[in-house]
Amino acid sequence: MTQPITDPTILVLLYFVLPLWLVAGFADWLCHRATSIESTGGAKESLLHLLMLAQVGIPLTAALVLDINALVILLMLVAFVTHEATAMWDVRYATGVREVTPVEQHVHSFLEIIPLASILLVISRHWDQFLALFGAGDAEARFGLAWKYQPLPLWYLASIFGGVLLFAVLPYAEELWRGIRHARAARRNALRSI
Repeated sequence: MTQPITDPTILVLLYFVLPLWLVAGFADWLCHRATSIESTGGAKESLLHLLMLAQVGIPLTAALVLDINALVILLMLVAFVTHEATAMWDVRYATGVREVTPVEQHVHSFLEIIPLASILLVISRHWDQFLALFGAGDAEARFGLAWKYQPLPLWYLASIFGGVLLFAVLPYAEELWRGIRHARAARRNALRSI
């Protein structure tokens, strides 16, 4: 049986930051739908969105189920940097092919700051492993993979992973499918006009 969570940092992360992240991701998908992304950015832009989802999903999963140590913190930091690079690539591509509205830009600011806030909250709880990652502090950096000593409640994990599936994976997969369908239809129409 899991112990009740009483640490305010963890409570804020689990019950405010992560749900807000899902809301922001779904809002971004709604913005893409409103601008008919399938006929502008198409499948290429949708693939970038799925890549960014993976770049945050992998460290998020690790942080939820694994013991937080230097390896998990390193994974989070590397994923954050690669996510930001991909986000720059995505915005550069998107602004060249479609209108990125002020609302969508504001949603993007949430999607950039929330991962950073999450990492900072995790680091604040595991400061010794963060320092050890850089050879500082008194603790030895741990790079092994181990399940959390006190796992999060199963209902919470099921809720978060279910939310990710419903509000991130499925919408962005649907976006990709719309882009592929639109490209196929455009090719068929082009062949008919020859």
